Amino acid sequence: MSGASVTEASSGQKWIAGVLVIAYALITIMPLAWILLTGFKTPPDSIAYPPKVVFTPSLEGYVNLFTTRTRVTPETLAALPPPANFAEAIVRDRGMVIAGRSKFGERFVNSVVIGFGSTALSIVLGTLAAYAFSRFKVPLKDDLMFFILSTRMMPPIAVAIPIFLMYRQLGLSDTRLGMILLYTAVNISLAVWLLKGFIDEIPREYEEAALIDGYTRLQAFVKVVLPQAATGIASTAIFCLIFAWNEYAFAVLLTSGTAQTAPPFIPTIIGIGGLDWPATAAGATLFLMPVMVFTIVLRKHLLRGITFGAVRK
Repeated sequence: MSGASVTEASSGQKWIAGVLVIAYALITIMPLAWILLTGFKTPPDSIAYPPKVVFTPSLEGYVNLFTTRTRVTPETLAALPPPANFAEAIVRDRGMVIAGRSKFGERFVNSVVIGFGSTALSIVLGTLAAYAFSRFKVPLKDDLMFFILSTRMMPPIAVAIPIFLMYRQLGLSDTRLGMILLYTAVNISLAVWLLKGFIDEIPREYEEAALIDGYTRLQAFVKVVLPQAATGIASTAIFCLIFAWNEYAFAVLLTSGTAQTAPPFIPTIIGIGGLDWPATAAGATLFLMPVMVFTIVLRKHLLRGITFGAVRK
């Protein structure tokens, strides 16, 4: 009998698979790379045709992203003292002066607070609900699970007006708390379904042994179940954060100032004479970073979570 494994790929198959993976990676990363490069272009370079791949880098996009500017006459510009920093120098080269800070920083902070806050709340509530569905006899369990999942299928626009009227009556419009509660309500269905599958794979014998040793049900849940479900919790947290981070429809409808997040704000970055593509690209680049870092930090848990339960005992 041959010692070679029937499942081992040949060198040709490995070469083809490698080429396909590299091609897919290049196609996937190309738009992100173009956005990153556009953030370091000047406005004329960003709309040049044919598109410029080689250009002189500039921080004008990031300066425009974090500032508001106003155009002044050449006489007024000549009477001003020398620029105090590189940002003022860049703006004055365009015949403008800095009028103040933009609201991008505030909108970005709102995204962080609302996105991570709703994700944490979804994970806490989803884990508790998933544990109850997995371990206890719940009447009409299958019907309840389907009802929970069905809320995820519902298009947001179908409930946009009722939620808007309800939030206006409750005073939750344009508040961080209101957005956190709303995103939690939307994400909790996904969290329950994903986490129940992970908890189902954890042997009950671990908890029974802990209960025999004198642990309470809560202690067994915290010290036995949660560590075993860490991979599932990390995977679910990533999916919940991606939704809350990128959500646009509810953010446009329910926020306008205090609690507005970055997705509705970035398209409003309008420069003198048209859309400021470098500033828009700079905002999109910065907006990508938190989710990217969060996913990279949890990447090992994500890979384990995706394959969790694939090999039975």
